[in-house]
Amino acid sequence: MSTLSAATMLLLLTVAAFWAGRRRAFALASRSSARLHSRPTYHGAYVAFACGLPGLALLFLSPWLALAGGAATGAIAWARVSPGLRARPAVEWVLRALFAGCSLIAILATVGIVFSLVFEAARFFERVAPLEFLFGLQWSPQTAIRADQVGSSGAFGAVPVFAGTLLITAIAMAVAVPVGLFSAIYMSEYAGERARTILKPLLEILAGVPTVVYGFFAALSVGPLIRALGERLGLDVASESALAAGLVMGVMIIPFVSSLSDDVISAVPHSLREGSLALGATPSETIRRVVLPAALPGIVGAVLLAVSRAVGETMIVVMAAGLAANLTANPFDAVTTVTVQIVTLLVGDQEFDSAKTLAAFALGLVLFLVTLALNVIALHVVRRYREQYD
Repeated sequence: MSTLSAATMLLLLTVAAFWAGRRRAFALASRSSARLHSRPTYHGAYVAFACGLPGLALLFLSPWLALAGGAATGAIAWARVSPGLRARPAVEWVLRALFAGCSLIAILATVGIVFSLVFEAARFFERVAPLEFLFGLQWSPQTAIRADQVGSSGAFGAVPVFAGTLLITAIAMAVAVPVGLFSAIYMSEYAGERARTILKPLLEILAGVPTVVYGFFAALSVGPLIRALGERLGLDVASESALAAGLVMGVMIIPFVSSLSDDVISAVPHSLREGSLALGATPSETIRRVVLPAALPGIVGAVLLAVSRAVGETMIVVMAAGLAANLTANPFDAVTTVTVQIVTLLVGDQEFDSAKTLAAFALGLVLFLVTLALNVIALHVVRRYREQYD
């Protein structure tokens, strides 16, 4: 018997144990004058846990042993079902242990990611000086990874990569934040119920469009359009530009800002609005001075989520902004981002003893630290404004 078949049979056996334990509890409650300590559902869950958990533990040893052990422990638990059985505390203890285990897995995964980044980045910085990486102005990580290859020593100054990331993110946020926030204000404060039920799903459709589709749209429509307009104005516009990638990325991020901000603004108590209007404030003044300050923490969270989405985007940048690591603030030039370079460095022949491949981990570590710093700053801003509002 295969492990998958045994797992399926164990799942069915666990479901059957739940219904058997629950049914036995109902039968005892109807025949006995004593009152059940726990509800029948807890008795069913007690028998199900007694059947499924030991069977799951034994599944790694033998499929047959897992089924036999699960059936045996389930039968013992079924026989223990009685009016005085404290099934609820036992079930809740198992659930608390399960939830704690899930939290521990999430924490360990985060710690593992951080340690892997730090360890591999430390190996990179043994080959390349940290100051050269953080403040160097030339990025060309092409090196020979085998003795029989000919390659350059490489240049690992990551400033052009960071500058490209900031430029595209700034353009995207300049599009997403105003449009998303204003659309959220309209839908939550001005739009009628019928308009809201139509507009919000249509807006959220943008969040379900694959990023590769946005990439095609940026490369085939927005990029050539920007270049044609630039040429008419006498501007030198590259075929792949940061402006094209940033504009399309901003359109992609609009639903993140709009949907979250709409939910936060709608959650502001109506009593605050009514009090402001009763004191003579106009609807626009109420939104500006009462609703938005009350919803500021949620709005900041929505903007942070949008920034993280923009910083982590890869496909649109590859297709619309290119791979060139140019140190420029001109949105009409081709640039690259941290995530694009990480993907580029880890594609093809990989040798984790070379500075070229290890540079991806150094970029990932810097990106992680920058994101962490943004979250700390945002938390400070939210706390400050919340104290002022209180």
